[in-house]
Amino acid sequence: MQRFRPVACFLLAIVLVAGLTACQTPAGRSAGQVLDDATITAKVKAKLLDDPLVSGLAIDVDTFQGEVTLTGVVNSPKARIRAEDLARKTRGVRSVRNLLRIQP
Repeated sequence: MQRFRPVACFLLAIVLVAGLTACQTPAGRSAGQVLDDATITAKVKAKLLDDPLVSGLAIDVDTFQGEVTLTGVVNSPKARIRAEDLARKTRGVRSVRNLLRIQP
């Protein structure tokens, strides 16, 4: 029994290390960080859909570490500025990359 104790401890250590590394994404982010970004994305998208000027159906919102990227098309320069403003004012947003195009 004494001979198997070091082997058992080694195997237990491997299982624990494997379990802890499984809690991160390939980008090294925790599940909590991914959830925070998903929450920000949902809040921004809801604001865009609720705003009559923006009409957020044609806008894609992506969030990574609090940085929001807006892509898609809007009808006017005012709508482009409004979409960025709505995103910036959302709790948890650190910065906004506005890649929205104005539809001719």
